[in-house]
Amino acid sequence: MVPNSGRNGKLKMTQSRIWPRIWSAAAAAAGLAGSALPALAQDSNEVLGVPHDKGIGLQAPATDLAERMDFLHNWILMPIITVITLFVLALLLIVIVKFRESKNPVPSKNTHNTLLEVGWTIIPALILVFIAVFSFPLLYKQLEIPTPGLTVRAIGHQWYWSYEYPDNGNFTFDATMVEKDQNPQHYLLDTDNEVVLPVDTDIRIQITATDVIHSWTVPAFGVKHDGVPGRTNESWFNIKKPGIYYGQCSELCGVRHAYMPIKVRAVTKEEYQAWVTEAQQKFARVDGSQPTQDVAAAE
Repeated sequence: MVPNSGRNGKLKMTQSRIWPRIWSAAAAAAGLAGSALPALAQDSNEVLGVPHDKGIGLQAPATDLAERMDFLHNWILMPIITVITLFVLALLLIVIVKFRESKNPVPSKNTHNTLLEVGWTIIPALILVFIAVFSFPLLYKQLEIPTPGLTVRAIGHQWYWSYEYPDNGNFTFDATMVEKDQNPQHYLLDTDNEVVLPVDTDIRIQITATDVIHSWTVPAFGVKHDGVPGRTNESWFNIKKPGIYYGQCSELCGVRHAYMPIKVRAVTKEEYQAWVTEAQQKFARVDGSQPTQDVAAAE
């Protein structure tokens, strides 16, 4: 387990009390308008986190972290980017029309303008400060991992993922892509074994690799972390709704980089416990010992 750092002080108290309220209110007001998927259903078989035809924007968020990222992207960054782009475009048009050679045969020789130079220094700095007001608390929340209710290890290989469940008997399994001739529901995204996780649980994901750098990425969770050989990176998330969520390796890792998907099935806590019981009987342990019971023989 990774406990909270225990740091005290007014800054942390303020962040822990005020920012969640601000973000919750902002996400509710926004209505998650930047998302293009239909309403989510309380069904572990419902495919929620998946790209779709003619989709624009980010995937519908399934965690609080992803909701905050959506708000930052859709309601803070995009308006700023749009205004800056239009402003620069307007300046270019003014220069093209007003200062073209035919209308301005004798060009100005001015090289400095104190007011203008002060303005283009201070205004961008203020814009960055404004962005920091929203982005720093989000970065803090991403990196401050709460006491986890479940830990899962994701290990990248060329070109598949393997997973370990140290809190549930330390069993492990590989998840490889379902090939096209096997008629997957979502080609390049479906895997033969699913990562099953409970909803409403703080889940710590530990990510590493055995050969080259990979990246465990599930957009709906707001998680994207590199798996580096010889090093373990950590992240966390808390899934709000049951369903199926997809991701892919997001770090170029070789010739079959595009064939390294991630499939996560989020279920209720009761369904998760039932799956764990079955998985303990089906999959070998990390130490190489065999399952506690041969499922095929039992059936």
